[in-house]
Amino acid sequence: MQGGTGKQAGREAEASALLYLQQQGMQLIAQNWLCKRGELDLVMLDGDTVVFVEVRYRRHSGWGGALHSVDFRKQQKVILAAQLFLQHDTRWVDAPCRFDVVAIEGQPGSGAPLNWLKSAFDS
Repeated sequence: MQGGTGKQAGREAEASALLYLQQQGMQLIAQNWLCKRGELDLVMLDGDTVVFVEVRYRRHSGWGGALHSVDFRKQQKVILAAQLFLQHDTRWVDAPCRFDVVAIEGQPGSGAPLNWLKSAFDS
């Protein structure tokens, strides 16, 4: 990735995550859904379950890596954005929901390992 920015690498990581999840049978509902309170990277449908997917990319695994970068504060922002999404798009309001994290470390698109954590926000 010549002269690639962090934003570009993040977009590539998100595209890799989307492709991977679609290969697992999930369907895309929304991508980069923005609201005043934040952004939802991917909103997917897994059977009848609406899945809010936070994609995290880190070039290096230092400082806890991509997966550990989704701290309590970030979880709260994603949950709030998800609530706003469901208020905005009411066809999914009665569907079961879950929060997943897809963490990618290394160079996106180079076979970097992808770690998919389902129900990541459950304690």
